[in-house]
Amino acid sequence: MCGQDRFDVAGFLRDLDRVFAEHRGAADAEPLVVAALAGCRARGDSAAELTVVNEAMGFYRSVSRHDDALAMAARASDLVAELGLAGTEAAATTRINVATAQRAAGRFAEARESYDRALSDATAVMGPRDRRLAALRNNLALLHSDLGDHAAAARELEAAIAILEASSVNPGSDLDLASSRTNLALELFRVGRTEEAAAHAGSAMEIYRRGAHERDPHYAAALAGHAEASLRLGRAADAVDAYARVLEVVEECYGRGSEAYAVTADNLAEARAALAAGPEASPAERTPAPAPAAPSDVPEPLTGLELARSYWEHVGLPMLEERHPGLMARAAVGLVGHGSDRYGFDDALSRDHDWGPGFCVWLTDDDLARHGERLQADYDALPREHRGHVWAAETSRAADRRVGVFGIGDFFEGLTGHREAPAPDQAHAWLLLDEATLAAATNGAVFRDPLGAFSRVRDGFRRMPDDVRVALISRRLGMMAQAGQYNVPRMLARGDGEAAWLSVAEFVAAASSAVYLLNRPSAVGYLPYYKWRFAALRALAARPASRLPGVHETLSDAVRLASAACLGGAGFGEGGAGSGPARERLEAAIAEACAQVAAELRVQGLSRSGAEFLEDHRAELRARIRDPWLRDL
Repeated sequence: MCGQDRFDVAGFLRDLDRVFAEHRGAADAEPLVVAALAGCRARGDSAAELTVVNEAMGFYRSVSRHDDALAMAARASDLVAELGLAGTEAAATTRINVATAQRAAGRFAEARESYDRALSDATAVMGPRDRRLAALRNNLALLHSDLGDHAAAARELEAAIAILEASSVNPGSDLDLASSRTNLALELFRVGRTEEAAAHAGSAMEIYRRGAHERDPHYAAALAGHAEASLRLGRAADAVDAYARVLEVVEECYGRGSEAYAVTADNLAEARAALAAGPEASPAERTPAPAPAAPSDVPEPLTGLELARSYWEHVGLPMLEERHPGLMARAAVGLVGHGSDRYGFDDALSRDHDWGPGFCVWLTDDDLARHGERLQADYDALPREHRGHVWAAETSRAADRRVGVFGIGDFFEGLTGHREAPAPDQAHAWLLLDEATLAAATNGAVFRDPLGAFSRVRDGFRRMPDDVRVALISRRLGMMAQAGQYNVPRMLARGDGEAAWLSVAEFVAAASSAVYLLNRPSAVGYLPYYKWRFAALRALAARPASRLPGVHETLSDAVRLASAACLGGAGFGEGGAGSGPARERLEAAIAEACAQVAAELRVQGLSRSGAEFLEDHRAELRARIRDPWLRDL
């Protein structure tokens, strides 16, 4: 290949650095990446393509486009093999990036394998003071933390700090060192080593004070760690200030639509709530005085998920450590499945049945066969009261028990009929899984998963193939058009109020589903069954960077107006269906919801049509479906 035919990698990297330095990454980085990939491929310059793909992988990960990041990861692995780079620094660096993309996407088991191989490769080709080894150990610590093994995470961070201290020109102003110390402080808090944690958090802040990194996204990550440490130390005001600064940097660097923005905004809200709860003090000083009544008489106001996590940490974990120590590195624990508490929608009315202190333990088939019966007996022997709450008996409507010990495959088969998610090319199987079923399989929280086996299956159900997602969006558009835009006014014109009312119900169901599908299940999960439909829409709308946040209000208007418009309602001055201001307002609410959905289709590049009637957008969506069977449905 002639020199002039090679892609200008250095120029690409300079342009990309400039975009991020000017905080234009959220809008301008992807066009640079796409153009660079096209340029590399046009020239057949695979070596340059590997560099670009690695950069693309990091960018897509940073803005939470995990499917795109994983696609880049697969391409990077292919290029390493194609170029014969096994055993080189380039291969080790690429493997680190691949593992990090897998971890960010929730593919913990794959990430663990990739990190282990990356560590082996990197140790062989990099010097013991190479800072890339420290970065690798930092990322490996994050994986251990995701899996609930905070002691292992702390060990990795201690190793990273040793590398950074040995290699740093000036450890007193080294931002990487500050970030690692902050992360270590958080892990030490989690294993009860409070004094050490506070010391590392303080050292990190000394480095921040000496530096001038305020607009660097890496500084934002470090400062976020400091904010969490401040919150744990009882310094809520410091935490609020830090999270507010982080949010500004994240918005500039990654945009309001990124997962980093959503997480930071949630953390800022939590810090503000802590600040409002009382004056700053150490955790010990802020411990409230004992209540005059016994805990069993005055239950603490906890959500089901909060109660489950507390019950696990204070009751379940000690039992597992004492009676089943061999499962500590293998058992996954959390609360997932049927029940309002799994969605975070439970309240005082929820506590009369299938609610209370409890958690799920998920085991592999081998572990279930060896330990399941004895572990279930030990679980059953645990006290059924915790922090003033008692387990309410399961009702006859609960088809299966909701807490206790489960095999991973058995658990998901009980919820979905599948032991793991259908393969991406099994579109027919995905279509048979309704969204409420998928919501039950992917809701709740996983408190620990050292093997990553449970999370791998759960995350598989979250990754609906895009062909299936687009096909379902197309179906929802069809129903919104047919039921809402077409049949509601026709049925009202005929005076058939009951048919109009049923058409409104179909429209609302389709629109609610479309909102969730357009937000992507991999990012927000799935719409739960009808009882929690509006609670879920309200919760989704409240999330920072949520797509279509205003649709739930128009759907609420449609439901409220339907009674008067369709059947005649008191207070609206109407005696029957088909006329008057309620009908006009109902049709306006339907039109507004459809207009918002159509605009979002254009924003996401799913349709270029300017049509108001949603049926007219379906041809463009159909053209984007690769699977011929799905496309022809």
